[in-house]
Amino acid sequence: MRTERETMFRHVVLLAWTPDATDEQKAAVLTALGTLPGAIPQIRSYAFGADAGVSPGNHDLAIVADFDDAEDYAVYRDHPVHQAVIAERIKPILASRAAVQFEV
Repeated sequence: MRTERETMFRHVVLLAWTPDATDEQKAAVLTALGTLPGAIPQIRSYAFGADAGVSPGNHDLAIVADFDDAEDYAVYRDHPVHQAVIAERIKPILASRAAVQFEV
């Protein structure tokens, strides 16, 4: 069991949608992302949300996922359910992506 002093491995993703992305497509991304914590037990914490729109030029969606270590992140990254969400929901409306992983 992890203690509060141990590090975690954090994955942060920022996504920007194409101009023709529909509200229905964006909602489908959120619904699909919501299934991932139940499908991938290596996820320790998972938060995502659409940009609040208070600053111009931001990405459209942020995802923050925490794992015990880089190996658990790799399981998530390569998991077929995660890959299906990317292929079926995200890529069709994706204009750009930025990501970073780091220990916290």
